[in-house]
Amino acid sequence: MKLKLAMIGGGQGAFIGAIHRIASRIDDHYELVAGAFSSNAEKSRASGLALGVSPERAYTSYQELIEKEKQLSEDERVQVISIVTPNHVHFEPTKLALENGFHVILDKPMTFSLDEAKELEKVVKSSGKLFCLTHTYTGYPMVKEAKQLIASGKIGKVRKVYVEYPQGWLSTFLEGEDNKQASWRTDPGKSGIAGAMGDIGTHAFNLAEYVTGLQTTKLNADINVVVEGRKLDDDGAVLLKYDNGASGVLMATQIAAGDENNVKIRVYGETGGIEWQQDIANTLLVKYLDKPTEIWRTGGGYTSSFVTGNMRAPAGHPEGYLEAFANLYKNFALTVKATIEGKEAEAVWLDFPGVEEGVRGMAFVENVIASGKSDKKWTDFVI
Repeated sequence: MKLKLAMIGGGQGAFIGAIHRIASRIDDHYELVAGAFSSNAEKSRASGLALGVSPERAYTSYQELIEKEKQLSEDERVQVISIVTPNHVHFEPTKLALENGFHVILDKPMTFSLDEAKELEKVVKSSGKLFCLTHTYTGYPMVKEAKQLIASGKIGKVRKVYVEYPQGWLSTFLEGEDNKQASWRTDPGKSGIAGAMGDIGTHAFNLAEYVTGLQTTKLNADINVVVEGRKLDDDGAVLLKYDNGASGVLMATQIAAGDENNVKIRVYGETGGIEWQQDIANTLLVKYLDKPTEIWRTGGGYTSSFVTGNMRAPAGHPEGYLEAFANLYKNFALTVKATIEGKEAEAVWLDFPGVEEGVRGMAFVENVIASGKSDKKWTDFVI
């Protein structure tokens, strides 16, 4: 059974919408049957036709999509709505979709503000519907394995966390060159109060909490606007304190000229450490005090079900960003199908980010920006 999927946003010329559609198709759990692909009605219709959507289901607005799909029979209407709009158009369509009986996959960060995030959390819980937030990097098999190893005590109690996300694409004033991606991501009216910290800092924050199983309790942030004329931060670093007493360092920058998207995390415990980076995503380094470092690989036959359940190719065949994205879509689909069939979802399927991670991500944004503006050395992580 394929789940019937609709998409809000992601029309012609959009980057992340195409990524979501590829991710949804990799494992054949979804069929895209409807959408409101743009706030421009003509562009929405054209995008829908190009994607093979029936003309009558290429809607002119997300309100029309939800209202008309709700009126269709259970056999016809969509079951899952994927929302891939800019940040300021996350809350309303997600709320409306959930309240009208649709499961939702939403691009991160979850909302425009923390207040919206907390309100959306209430909606998710009261709706009884499933919700997935696409923090992509948690979809990598060896990131999942790192989480399992740390939870099992492989490196002892966590003491230190380093996580970084360097990009260089905003090293110049790209938003002044009619670049759509740069324009909305650096616009406070569309992105929110943070630039780099909202766009990629939230990924680094989520990755660190996911892998370690810890939660941030305090932080101390240095936030910078490096490129002249830019309205939001394009660089920053954050010192972190976790609920087990461990400390961490988070770096997120979009002005690291020449760097692409090599997300990296290192975690050190009492007896060893782990290291993973996106450039060699199939590899996890496991380090020890008293013996040589081990190189763990996907497909090695010694990993947990959280690896084998999230890979598709034999050992040595690289799986990357698209497949990690697809793992979120796949696990969400399997969980939705289990719900429809009245069955219990397996633990591996349930391993996707949800509304709690979304609230913590928005709390990170607001706490980091407040800390960056404050003269106080440490501030409590407040939700």
